[in-house]
Amino acid sequence: MTEAVFRETTADPRTQSVPLSHLSLELGHLYMEDFAAGPERLRRHFDEVRIWVEAARASAARRTGGKRPRISTCFLIDDYFTRFSTPAELVPLILKEAEEAGLVIDYLARESGCAVADRIELAESVMHRLVESPPPGSHGSRPPVSRTGWLANGQRTPTTRNALAEVTVWQPPQETAARNHSVFMDVELWSEKDGRRQWSCPFLAAVWQLARLGLLRHLGEPVLTPRPWDGEDFPHDWDRLPPLLRLNDSATPFSAYRTCTLVPNRFVAVEDAVRLILDQTDVDSGALRQVAERSAGEGAAVPAAVAQRATYVFYEEPIDSSLSEGT
Repeated sequence: MTEAVFRETTADPRTQSVPLSHLSLELGHLYMEDFAAGPERLRRHFDEVRIWVEAARASAARRTGGKRPRISTCFLIDDYFTRFSTPAELVPLILKEAEEAGLVIDYLARESGCAVADRIELAESVMHRLVESPPPGSHGSRPPVSRTGWLANGQRTPTTRNALAEVTVWQPPQETAARNHSVFMDVELWSEKDGRRQWSCPFLAAVWQLARLGLLRHLGEPVLTPRPWDGEDFPHDWDRLPPLLRLNDSATPFSAYRTCTLVPNRFVAVEDAVRLILDQTDVDSGALRQVAERSAGEGAAVPAAVAQRATYVFYEEPIDSSLSEGT
């Protein structure tokens, strides 16, 4: 006789999978001051990016054994820290300059969507998944990141006093996984003003990387998913523009096994901080397992460490001739 077993459906949480490309190639992540500088700044950016796109594509093809890789492109607009112009004016300009450089933007995202998308507090959700790496010999005196808003990759400089001399004794900070010498980092994840939290650029960029890697979930459901654009005019209000748009109907999936970000070298410090955050984020285990199994099945296995799946090209920005005149 077979005994029936009854179980709550919530007892077996299911992580929904997402379609995946081999590579998510970011063609730009610029601030509003870059757009305010006019079309010429965008033109120089895309002309420089175009040089590196083919190299990124060739690298992706090598990882897939010479097979044609699935590569999607994306572009991120900062509408979180400042708002400039309107989508109706700005988005067509971006698409036009990219097209003239021979580039196609498949997906367009708003940075504010990395904070909140479809009424889901994405940044808050990722913050609760942070797991600090305790430095050797630590004894719990340091407040948790959930209280301080700061995340480090080791032991901060301790403040101690010599009881006899009554003087402060300085000690250096120490990286937890130092190799011969420490490279210590302490990253601010948010600030607060008038009781309102503002997420930092590195933290929102970490959420953005997790979305591009197909690793963001809310109650098992994918979040920050692309919506198709119907081809109508773009709105005049940023809040009326979806957090993530699919502009190209023939594009391969937005999320991918790996990411490659093409940005000016002034972003180096920000992206170093992003990798620190990713290294200390407890990513959804179901999403991790799905990506690992599917990538291995395609012969495109990914590194176990999430941060190692993100690669970068930091290019030197061309000098603005208008600024150099007369100097």
